[in-house]
Amino acid sequence: MSDLSLERRPDGVALLRLDRPKLNPLSQALLAELASLLAGLGRDLPKALVVWGGERCFSAGADVSELGGTKEAERVAAGFHRALDALAAFPRATVAAISGYALGGGLELALACDFRIAAAGAKLGQPEVLLGVIPGGGGTQRLARLVGPSIAKDLVLTGRQVSAEEALSFGLVNRVVDKEAVLDEAVGLAAELASGAVLAQALAKRAIDEGLSAGLADGLSLERQLFAEAFGTKDAEVGLASFREHGPGRAEFSGR
Repeated sequence: MSDLSLERRPDGVALLRLDRPKLNPLSQALLAELASLLAGLGRDLPKALVVWGGERCFSAGADVSELGGTKEAERVAAGFHRALDALAAFPRATVAAISGYALGGGLELALACDFRIAAAGAKLGQPEVLLGVIPGGGGTQRLARLVGPSIAKDLVLTGRQVSAEEALSFGLVNRVVDKEAVLDEAVGLAAELASGAVLAQALAKRAIDEGLSAGLADGLSLERQLFAEAFGTKDAEVGLASFREHGPGRAEFSGR
């Protein structure tokens, strides 16, 4: 039985649901399925993607039954990196809808998304140090790039959990909403993005993410390249023509 399900909505949003009892532990099989699913979506791209763990829990982390010595740790980390790198590089906007807990590998899954919408009362953290180990699925790197090294060290070195409200205060999540509204809010944001210039969004996402991994000069060079590439799309043609005729914000894009 699959631990993941995918719903493709008429508005162009794809909703990916984790469904593994009891708290969506991220096994190697689930991560491999996630990587395969993303590869399949890459051949028939949606306009935006929402990742959702259900009302009870986004994900409480890695499947601890698969953790052991050094060899097992290397295998588990590699599985996380394959799946979450694919999610981070997905060429459409991605939104994590977080209810309950996003801990350890679960937070690393959310960090691989572009946006994080959290339910009031949700708890987030990287508690690996409390087990005598460190994050191995990207937590030391994506977290520090998102919130800065000082806050990342606070969370990783103490292993403490933070509320959704505290996470919002330092930019770990983008919005906090009532628990009953978290999925609707995430899907609504995804639908708003899906109605826009998705090719330009993909280029901008690539410029930001790859630029952060390079020096400023290389990042600016990449920006120039992708800026010029954007002007080769039908959406740019439509957007510029609409702006000249009607002003900003009224173009209807086709994603071509």
